[in-house]
Amino acid sequence: MFSILRTHIHTYLSIGLSSEANMSSHLSADVKRAVVSYRPSIWGNSFLDYTPDDKITLAYNRQQIEDLKVELRRELMAAAGKPSRQLNFIDSVERLGLAYNFEKDIEEALGHVYDKYYHHIGYKHGYKQYFMCDIFGKFKDENGSFKECLINDVEGMLELYEAAHTKVHGEGILDEALAFTTTHLNSLVEYLEYPLAVKVNKALYRPIRKGLERLEAKSYISIYQDEASHSKALLELAKLDFNLLQSLHKKELSHITRLVVERFRFLLKAALF
Repeated sequence: MFSILRTHIHTYLSIGLSSEANMSSHLSADVKRAVVSYRPSIWGNSFLDYTPDDKITLAYNRQQIEDLKVELRRELMAAAGKPSRQLNFIDSVERLGLAYNFEKDIEEALGHVYDKYYHHIGYKHGYKQYFMCDIFGKFKDENGSFKECLINDVEGMLELYEAAHTKVHGEGILDEALAFTTTHLNSLVEYLEYPLAVKVNKALYRPIRKGLERLEAKSYISIYQDEASHSKALLELAKLDFNLLQSLHKKELSHITRLVVERFRFLLKAALF
């Protein structure tokens, strides 16, 4: 945005300086003015020229979102008897940046799963005070090393890798889990097929916990839509929600850009004339 403002200011200033130079012919010819050259903004006038959706379109999209949220709550409840399916569904909701729409539903679902299965996903949702990282000990053999059979389950190993990033100081078993999964995921990634290969590559580059939710959501939409088991309603909601929020950000940037540009024009005009 500042690059856009800088470009507009420079253009206006250049015009103003030219006019001033014509009116100030009495000045000495020896006076030299500094010339500043800025690169054009990559955004051009996109924010100044931005036109938001009309009220009817906006209202229609919002109603679609509300209808999809109702449908997805039903899907979440329908998966209650299948904890693995339900946890995968919740994971997709969160990775698509939609968790804020289902906070209560997710907490209730995870609470039931946690009470019944003591699952590691509780780490992410504030159950850590009841959770001991020693539960990961079930992945170890009698020699204290992580079982080699884990290598055959890449999806499971990827989940263990992400869970290991929740570690804090002193949780040695999670340090071991992170080292184990990082080593084997790196060695296997070139043999994996899409979309799993992309998911592993992205996780190795930047784990979920180290990413920005909205940027991760944008990236994950393209992966999720190619998964055979994806929910059409969830995918549609993810796209609508992302586009709606993006249009809101554009509208805000347009408003701010117009205000600042007009302010600079006023100040420059006052200074030059």
